[in-house]
Amino acid sequence: MTEMTAYEHGVPCWIDLMSPDRAVSTRFYESLFDWQAGEPGGPESGFYTQFTKRGLTVAGLGQQNAEMAGMPAMWTTYLAADDVAETAAKVAEAGGTLIMPVMDVFEFGKMAILMDPSGAVVGLWQGLSHIGAQLVNEPGTMCWNELATRDLDAAESFFGELLGWTYNTSDEGFHQIVVGGREVGGLMEMTPEMHPAEVPAHWMPYFSVADADASATSATALGATVVVPPFDLPVGRVAIISDPLGAMFSIIQMDPAIVT
Repeated sequence: MTEMTAYEHGVPCWIDLMSPDRAVSTRFYESLFDWQAGEPGGPESGFYTQFTKRGLTVAGLGQQNAEMAGMPAMWTTYLAADDVAETAAKVAEAGGTLIMPVMDVFEFGKMAILMDPSGAVVGLWQGLSHIGAQLVNEPGTMCWNELATRDLDAAESFFGELLGWTYNTSDEGFHQIVVGGREVGGLMEMTPEMHPAEVPAHWMPYFSVADADASATSATALGATVVVPPFDLPVGRVAIISDPLGAMFSIIQMDPAIVT
């Protein structure tokens, strides 16, 4: 269990789901991860609400707008920024595209949305009263975020310049994002064998689970599709799931030997 009170600059700090049907999404994630959805805001907030677990925030949920009609539900990862305006001002020079300029989110914080040089979309979040996820790294909560890109070098260069990331590469070839001496996320190079051409570069959220096989079975019973059945990696047992409205995410049963 990890309870968070602040995030370092550049660390993934929040995820939210834009859904065409908030009721369906709420039922699914409350059942799968034992989340509780709060009261939604009004139309000015996109009917945004926060999921909690044991009273602590774990993720957000909003209603897709008319411009997104026909699109599947989609998770967005947010990276902590000490000063969103300052960071957003560097996006174009570093080689990315700012697709949503800096905006105030009531008293909660400031945000912007960008696209990296390979086309993956990610958010920036400067927390004020809302720091992001208050609970991470336990079953039913976010534990990892990974960028899948077809140009690993360009992505590493872009985020290195924008956020000061450095990188570790494991013996198995996994690339980890390093902030403040800690591995806080990953990067994966997309290949034609694993990723059809129509799959764009993207960020994948990972949720910790106690039993990957049991959680995959539960997800199927709740209306999801197990895109990649549970398989073993050096860090644990992983599955990739498409929720009932098409939002992609991964679950991971961490190897107890490496959990700290």
